[in-house]
Amino acid sequence: MGAVAAAMREQGFTVTGSDAGIYPPMSTFLESKGIRLSEGYKPANLPADADLIVVGNAISRGNAELEEVLNRKLYYLSLPETLKHFFLRGRHNLVVTGTHGKTTTTSLLTWIMKNAGLNPAYMIGGIANNLGQGASLHEAKHVILEGDEYDTAFFDKRSKFLHYLPELVIVNNIEFDHADIFDDLDAIKLSFRRLLNVVPENGMVLINGDDANCIDVAANCRAQLVEVGFSENASRHIRDVAYHPTGSEFTLLDTRFHLRSVGEYNVRNAAMAISAAHFYGVPLPAIAAAVVAFEGVKRRQEVRGEVRGITVIDDFGHHPTAIRETLRGLRHQYPGRRLWAIFEPRSNTTRRAVFQHELPAALAEADGAILAQVARQDQLAADNRLDPMKVVEDIAAAGRQAFYEPDVDAIIHRLKPLAKERDVIVILSNGGFGNIHERLLKEL
Repeated sequence: MGAVAAAMREQGFTVTGSDAGIYPPMSTFLESKGIRLSEGYKPANLPADADLIVVGNAISRGNAELEEVLNRKLYYLSLPETLKHFFLRGRHNLVVTGTHGKTTTTSLLTWIMKNAGLNPAYMIGGIANNLGQGASLHEAKHVILEGDEYDTAFFDKRSKFLHYLPELVIVNNIEFDHADIFDDLDAIKLSFRRLLNVVPENGMVLINGDDANCIDVAANCRAQLVEVGFSENASRHIRDVAYHPTGSEFTLLDTRFHLRSVGEYNVRNAAMAISAAHFYGVPLPAIAAAVVAFEGVKRRQEVRGEVRGITVIDDFGHHPTAIRETLRGLRHQYPGRRLWAIFEPRSNTTRRAVFQHELPAALAEADGAILAQVARQDQLAADNRLDPMKVVEDIAAAGRQAFYEPDVDAIIHRLKPLAKERDVIVILSNGGFGNIHERLLKEL
């Protein structure tokens, strides 16, 4: 929503918006673009002369502003419909999808094509350090989009990415997620099949060749299909991978690539972006130059500060697989150092008991873990809610230190005497988490 708001503003529209508890970096980014933000939802926030109301997928019936829109019979669209109508028709649209790695892959692909002089428009659900913003939906031949499988709006329960008119689709991986809207993995796979079903025959689909779910979903794809993976059977075979504290190296398309980030998932993300750029004719030397210069994405293994030799890192990870791979990547990046994982169960999936057994194994990749209280826990029945105490018990049973602390103050109080010089503390949350990063650095 923030990215498109900024893009509409750049097209000359007057844009205002409402949200509850909006936090940096998106809040400060929007304010820098001259967009007036209203805290909370009130009918008075709606301008009397508004031409279009864009309704985000977090908004449901009963929301005060939405009810006013319906009562006044104002013209409204979902966010994906707005993109399709104002920005995507007649363009070459590259859509990056998957349970994990969408933001990083979209950011890197955009940077590669921008660095090669193609000047793509783009929309990303985060802010890449090389780009400085999440969207630039200017007039361009190519549009690169982060394609979210989450539902579109209260009135359209299809996945957002089905509106994006894709010419090229990347499918990084497919796992069960979004337990609030999908019943099971099969429901998610159906949505991905529908996406691949609208890719034209002269388009391209890049899938994770090591992921059985991706291979299954793409079985009847009519577009050109290329498997990218570590398996020797993959037509785009990732070879000779090496990890260092300062980054990763690998070979793809007979070219050696150097990446500043570490870990298997980051290498795969890069391989997908490289393969997509290659399809659009970007020379391999130009791709390699862009990859080595890529500085990552805010809130993806982002160092927030260091004090007394203790490094504090922010990461958006909230799915067990993402947590596990983030922690393994940090092991490569900070060899020999003790690693703490501080996790807030905040997403609509991790608040639930869906990953009760998977979370302990993921968090046990760290030397110590602290779990916060389940966010908005009163909205879930006890038998459907994650039990953080049981997660802590299971981590401890695996031989790691583990604690449950209900809030940020308690977490900092617990961690402060335990943290030692050379420790690495990673904060895992898909929200603001009470500004724990700055508060922890101050206390340390």
